Amino acid sequence: MRYWLMKSEPGEVSIDDALAAPNQTVPWTGVRNYQARNFMRDAMRVGDGVFFYHSSCAEPGIVGLAEVASTAYPDDTQFDPKSHYYDPKATPETPRWMMVDVRIRKKTRLIPLSELRTIPELSSMVLLQRGSRLSITPVTSDEWKFICERLL
Repeated sequence: MRYWLMKSEPGEVSIDDALAAPNQTVPWTGVRNYQARNFMRDAMRVGDGVFFYHSSCAEPGIVGLAEVASTAYPDDTQFDPKSHYYDPKATPETPRWMMVDVRIRKKTRLIPLSELRTIPELSSMVLLQRGSRLSITPVTSDEWKFICERLL
């Protein structure tokens, strides 16, 4: 099993939106970074653990626990000219962008980015590295265990 941190802007999809969705499952659309896409396409497996993270908001941080609920499949927003995520180079025959479904397991207290930065045991976490801006990052099993056991 692998672990991930997946960022979502609350205005796009919040933890509460995901909890209100059928089966508490949402498609993770709109990823337009090749490395993040490759994580979904090549490395994510159904059942992998996910930290649901709110970004681009007043207080960014981890807000819930989730799991990968599907294998990767083409993100339909890339084909829709009315979508903010439209990609004119993508076609149904040769999609460029993928997505997975994510199922919420539990809403947690907000663990702010500012708090995560103060914990020496998490200093190597990809999220906390200078210049790290990816919307999907891997989380080590030690980081997952530490956060789940000591911060939640």
